[in-house]
Amino acid sequence: MAKTNPGRFFEDYTLGQQIQHAVPRTVTSGERALYHALYPARHALYSSDAFARGCGLAGSPLDDLAAFHIVFGKTVPDISLNAVANLGYAEGRWLQPVYPGDTLRARSTVIGLKENSSGKTGVVYVRSEGLNQRDEVVMSYCRWVMVKKRDPQAPAPAPVVPALADAIAPADLVIPVGLDFSSYDFTLAGEAHRWGDYEIGEQIDHVDGVTIEQAEHMMATRLWQNTSKVHFDATVRPDGQRLIYGGHVISLARGLSFNGLANAQMVVGLNGGAHANPCFAGTTVHAWSEVLDKAETAAPGIGAIRLRLVARSGGEAFTRKAEDGRYLPHVLLDLDYWALIPL
Repeated sequence: MAKTNPGRFFEDYTLGQQIQHAVPRTVTSGERALYHALYPARHALYSSDAFARGCGLAGSPLDDLAAFHIVFGKTVPDISLNAVANLGYAEGRWLQPVYPGDTLRARSTVIGLKENSSGKTGVVYVRSEGLNQRDEVVMSYCRWVMVKKRDPQAPAPAPVVPALADAIAPADLVIPVGLDFSSYDFTLAGEAHRWGDYEIGEQIDHVDGVTIEQAEHMMATRLWQNTSKVHFDATVRPDGQRLIYGGHVISLARGLSFNGLANAQMVVGLNGGAHANPCFAGTTVHAWSEVLDKAETAAPGIGAIRLRLVARSGGEAFTRKAEDGRYLPHVLLDLDYWALIPL
């Protein structure tokens, strides 16, 4: 009997199926240090215990996207080991901070299935949750993945495409207990811009660029224990190239956004996202943002700002799609998220 795991194929999923993912991960302060070595991450709340305590937290939590990568990586062996592409995200919410010493695990529920017209692949929709050692849900998100079929002749399931919200309502955003920006130190944070300084429709070119190295991408993907074959095995793709993990691009772009959005401290909602074009080692990534919405919150001194974050590999800033609605070839990432910012 075979003891190895070839991964699930499209016909192995059923609607409502619940999957408990293996290998819990205990987070240490080394996780944060390595995250900051891999990306240009400089947001003060995640860099300084003293700054975080000044904002009402017990200390500096793990970067929100680092927590996302850990939870995401847990799901890969069961959801996307045989994926052709990760297609999108929706309804992502960070429900409480993750601190060094926390142990994270993940579980997923299949919420939709739809075979593609070719009969060779299908789209699997899942809602994944990350839980800590107290069985508290620290984050939840939906994603949909194109997965290969083991047998193209296998019958297609009845198509079910879940109805997902276009955006998370501001009232549904969860603000960490105790977070308070009423005594926020703008000098230490690095910029003076606050919630009221941003206008809906405003666009910000983040100026800087980062060239992706193969070694750092491989290190990051191993760190998150992401086992997707396309990131490691150069023989999987016809072009012989290893695909850069989409989360690597997300973190690069978020780090670059510090220049102009240094005070957009905490990511608390993921409204949607698309990895518009593949990314490979040697690509230089630039980023720009657009303010999509703003909302006040009941927490002291805290506002919410909805941002579109676009990563690009050249081309002009502030361009995303052609006249036919398709992404332009230089667009790598189109991410829609909510962040917390001082009023």
